[in-house]
Amino acid sequence: MVSYDVIVIGGGPGGYVAAVRTARLGMKTALVEKEALGGTCLNWGCIPTKSLLRNAEVIHLLSRGRAFGFSFDNLVVDYALAHKRSRQVVMRQNRRVMALMKNTGVTIYEGTAHFVDSETLMVTPSDISLHGKNIIIATGAASRELPDFPFDGEKIINFRSALELTEAPKLALIVGAGPIGMEFATLWNRYGCRVTVVELMSHALPFEDEEISIEAEKQFKRNGITVKTKTLVEGLKPTDQGVEVTIKAGEIFETLTVDKVLVAIGFTPNCASLDLDKTDVLISKGAIQVDETMRTSVPHIYAIGDVNGKMGLAHVASAQGMIAAETIHGRATVPLNYADIPRCTYAYPEVASVGFTEERARELGHEVTTARCPFAGNGKAVAMDDNSGFAKIVAEAKSKRILGVHLVGGHVTELVAGATGMIALGATAEQLSDTVHPHPTFSEALMETAHALCGRAIHL
Repeated sequence: MVSYDVIVIGGGPGGYVAAVRTARLGMKTALVEKEALGGTCLNWGCIPTKSLLRNAEVIHLLSRGRAFGFSFDNLVVDYALAHKRSRQVVMRQNRRVMALMKNTGVTIYEGTAHFVDSETLMVTPSDISLHGKNIIIATGAASRELPDFPFDGEKIINFRSALELTEAPKLALIVGAGPIGMEFATLWNRYGCRVTVVELMSHALPFEDEEISIEAEKQFKRNGITVKTKTLVEGLKPTDQGVEVTIKAGEIFETLTVDKVLVAIGFTPNCASLDLDKTDVLISKGAIQVDETMRTSVPHIYAIGDVNGKMGLAHVASAQGMIAAETIHGRATVPLNYADIPRCTYAYPEVASVGFTEERARELGHEVTTARCPFAGNGKAVAMDDNSGFAKIVAEAKSKRILGVHLVGGHVTELVAGATGMIALGATAEQLSDTVHPHPTFSEALMETAHALCGRAIHL
């Protein structure tokens, strides 16, 4: 049996970050990964989808040749080549993570780990026993299935199967209008697929600020994506032609036939294969319970990322991995404020937000004031012919302390980091408005929104 100061189970954005940090803090570290370093995010999620969406963006720009002064005939697009590029991007990033592990001295074990007792892991299929003074669980989560309609990997699929496709479907139904659903809707739509998205809640991207959701949904529809809200799936029946789908909105039933059904309704933490019953680690509602330092009910066992159910985002997993590593080393850490972590959707339009929505701020008892600045008058947005959407700031009415920033439009996922910093520092709209922003940039819309909150808007 080999003993380590720290053993990390899972090599995703939480696990590999935790392993690198513990190793750099001088601890003997091992990492167990069953498939590929980088986990779901790098290999079958964040990175390949963004690669494919970039290809789709280029196709979209080519379709608007008249606006940019060019024309051509017989444009041919090849989804298989786009897929190939996405895998090349993944392979390049995967090699970088592998080099990072090697250069920091982290020992890698290939296989699946499960607990023998609270300090011992068995790695299969190699049947290697490992002893860990500290163990970090970073096993992620799996796509949630529709009740009674399991994935078949062919016609009823999750995002991972969708990323394995080398041809875009001609007709598709997407269940769930969250970030994953709308990103695939954007991708497939731009490759000529007729996409229908069904969502049980009132709007697409239902957890965003309502004004943002309404604007995004309007633009999704304008782009040719059919979005049906307050709608649920009543039946899925695979046929020789594809999948026969029955949906229900109120008392109205509708039947569709599509090539693929992509289910994107959330995730379930990966706990089942760990044999946690061999430990005293507590689970609640399927997720491992942790404190603010990522410690479980067993002091030397930690859980980070999707498996603890706090917030299923790659950057959250990485931040939690850093906290766990620092805690193991005996350093003080700053607890995460999950309300102030940025959230991004890379569809078209993009959506980015941080802090409280207007509705949530009011629910918490804040007296709020809000302001908006459309990108329609933003010089950079107009120059790029990409000037739909707007920026919105939610602030306390008296102090003008910024409570939330919400963005919908082109490239807004690149704007939210600055707003995140302002909220983390407790900044006011006046302080943001006094911060000189470069011209011409999309970011000026945030400055103008802050000016409006302070009663001194120039361009609104």
